[in-house]
Amino acid sequence: MSPNPLIRDTADGRGRLSPRTARLGPLRGPAPVGVGIAVAVAAALCLGLILGCNHNMNRTPASAPLRDINAVLADHDKELMAISGVVGVYVGLLSDRKTPCLRVMLARKNSTLERRIPRQLEGYPVVTEITGEIRPLKS
Repeated sequence: MSPNPLIRDTADGRGRLSPRTARLGPLRGPAPVGVGIAVAVAAALCLGLILGCNHNMNRTPASAPLRDINAVLADHDKELMAISGVVGVYVGLLSDRKTPCLRVMLARKNSTLERRIPRQLEGYPVVTEITGEIRPLKS
């Protein structure tokens, strides 16, 4: 073994390059510490990115709906209609025109009444709208 730890012994054991090792190029010592740290940090970042992206791929939010919105409306329409000032309930869409929601029609604007209406039912947003009184048409 060579007295200098950064220089390795050659193939012939006498510290001289054999014709075979001379073709391989200069012998190198260990990589500098900074390179090892950089590789470890890069590997950790890649692993974190992969795990972080995969972590939420198949998860649904805690408030995600589990049932069809029409079944939710059928189960809650009577309790919503029992609130004084509510004149109708139906399935609609949020302003993004993609997200289904439950819409509650109110006879008049009343903050106390609006506080009695839940903001969400079984994971679906509930939106109130002022429609005024609704009466059947005369025949």
